Amino acid sequence: MDAGRICRADSRPARRRPVPPTQPRGSSPSQSRGRLVKRRGLVIAIDGTIGSGKTTTARRVAERLGYRHLDTGAMYRAVTLAATRRGVAPEDEDALEALLATAIIDLDSGRGRVLLDGQDISEAVRQPVITRRVVAYANVPLVRHSLVAQQQRLGQEGGVVAEGRDIASVVFPDAELKIALVADLDERARRRHRELTAKGVCITLEQVRSDIQTRDREDAERDYGGTSAADEIVEIDTTRMTLTDQVDCVVALARQRGA
Repeated sequence: MDAGRICRADSRPARRRPVPPTQPRGSSPSQSRGRLVKRRGLVIAIDGTIGSGKTTTARRVAERLGYRHLDTGAMYRAVTLAATRRGVAPEDEDALEALLATAIIDLDSGRGRVLLDGQDISEAVRQPVITRRVVAYANVPLVRHSLVAQQQRLGQEGGVVAEGRDIASVVFPDAELKIALVADLDERARRRHRELTAKGVCITLEQVRSDIQTRDREDAERDYGGTSAADEIVEIDTTRMTLTDQVDCVVALARQRGA
């Protein structure tokens, strides 16, 4: 499959964001405490703003390649939901530390489910209230350090399609394929609105658009993470692409790299 015929994608060098203490610069997902881990495939890191299609694209690409899908954003949403349910504020680091030590977050990539302490919270973590709160918890260094370490362990053997807003610059800076999905604001708002209304969420298109603008601004102001400015990232504008187009494009790029 020729990626050039399937998608318009440009490789662009970009300045890295600072890397938090949990991710030493140049560390490899194929190493574990100094021991070489046998790789089972590529690490594909898919970044992108909200509504750019990264979650669905990553899941479909993983299915096509027989890889595991790692939705890192769902992990932050799960922590946010758990904290909200327990009344733990982002500023209460002692309570957050206790929550992180006891909460069990599982990603059932085969079924696309997110589990918290054995309960399916896949729908709950996508509610607008969680979307609005997640950045506050994701900005807490304690939360980031804990989840980044978990994500790196899950990806150390390769054969994974990981997605999230800091996936290519912070979590897997040595990923063999780094993708950034982008789309214009109005199209992202329409996609997100369709997704939410299909799930029975009562929200206007204007509110969704406003929420996305807020998230974009918060991401841009984050010390760590946010939409990646990673080296050698391939940027794909999905504004006028179908989901099938997006998946075909990423799969073709992965095949070029040996997937």
